[in-house]
Amino acid sequence: MTGFAEFGFAAAILQALAAEGYENPTPIQTQAIPHVLAGCDLCGIAQTGTGKTAAFALPILHRLSASPVRRAPRSCRALVLSPTRELASQIADSFRSYSRGLRLSTAAVFGGVSIGGQQRLLAPGVDILVATPGRLLDLVDRRSLNLENVQILVLDEADRMLDLGFIHALRRIVKLLPRERQTLLFSATMPRAIASLAADYLDDPVDVAVTPVATTAERIDQEVVFVPMPQKRALLTSLLDDPGLERVLIFTRTKHGADRVVRHLTAHGIDALAIHGNKSQPQRERALAAFRGGHIRVLVATDIAARGIDVDAVSHVINFELPNVPEDYVHRIGRTARAGAAGMAVSFCSDDERPYLRDIEKLTRLKLRVAPLPTNLPVTEHAETDERSIARPAKRPAPRPAAAKSDNGHGTKRAPMAPASPSGVRPRPAPARRTGPAKTPHAQVRDDSGLPAFVHRDAAGASSSRGPWRHR
Repeated sequence: MTGFAEFGFAAAILQALAAEGYENPTPIQTQAIPHVLAGCDLCGIAQTGTGKTAAFALPILHRLSASPVRRAPRSCRALVLSPTRELASQIADSFRSYSRGLRLSTAAVFGGVSIGGQQRLLAPGVDILVATPGRLLDLVDRRSLNLENVQILVLDEADRMLDLGFIHALRRIVKLLPRERQTLLFSATMPRAIASLAADYLDDPVDVAVTPVATTAERIDQEVVFVPMPQKRALLTSLLDDPGLERVLIFTRTKHGADRVVRHLTAHGIDALAIHGNKSQPQRERALAAFRGGHIRVLVATDIAARGIDVDAVSHVINFELPNVPEDYVHRIGRTARAGAAGMAVSFCSDDERPYLRDIEKLTRLKLRVAPLPTNLPVTEHAETDERSIARPAKRPAPRPAAAKSDNGHGTKRAPMAPASPSGVRPRPAPARRTGPAKTPHAQVRDDSGLPAFVHRDAAGASSSRGPWRHR
């Protein structure tokens, strides 16, 4: 395949692709587009950044434009389900870019913003609707949307939707769709749950896979630095002092951790913003726009919120904390070295994160190069101390009992105090026996998916220096 014209796309689509600078299709596009144009169900395995959005958006637009129909109120013809707000917004933008010159409408609906505006947007009906599962069902329950006219269903990043617990929502949504439809499923991985989902929702699908699931981009220079937890923030500041780190995406495991990194960087004169589930949609959009526009050079994100971040020229990805799911490492570093550019990924690894590193290297079949820790790094406040203060609020002292009285003023007698011992000290009452389950000795924090992540209490030891940091 030498060009998009060979697919037989409408002239308006080819003009839009030329305006976007697209010349040759990517492997996933080459393999998937003919089957989607033919109306087949498809199961595609492809990483983020491989061009999979265009692989389903372009043939959908061509098919809908080739058979124009009058839009029914509160309905859509093509439905794309996305796990996150950012990815939904990005997919909708791609549809709008590719459909220049076509009389097709696109809308995106997701949580975090007023539902009233989305109800008004859907009232006349739309051709393509991109939605997160929760908000879609909210609109259905309010009778602001019906799914009876859906011709094409796309499940994008299905593995992440299952990770976020959307399986029950997906099952309910599929029951509301017509049985006669085309279904396209895209996922970065193919665990047993995704295979089961494909078997349930797809009819005799065509399987398309590009690049092994665990491979990482060849243009990404990957390094790991073994650093005690109390020195991570100082190491981060030291790296960002280098202007060669032009546009940096930093990953943490938790929302609170992302905020703490931003506060630390801001205190050291480095402009940074965070993007995670506790931020409102306008805040997330402003942070992403500032990062994309070059107004800030550092964006701190959690794994889930980062889905849908498609920013060109990200020079570095820094894993301030290693992910506890090794596949997330591949997704993280895939945010750099996009569109043929080179990039660098640096991972900070403390002693308690070494098992995560082993899992990552096993999955990627790559031994990360070890970079030396810079000398004379100061020790900053231990990050896990902050986790404890967030996860377990301080206990208030129990109120002191009032002095014993024979009558409380309402005719109720108080129990007499125990007599003092010969030493003059009154014996303490025996503590009440606990009947419920014992409390866990670990503090719990919530990661961006809302699931608990246990915080270890190990104190990090000092680390010897092995020479100056080398930037590549």
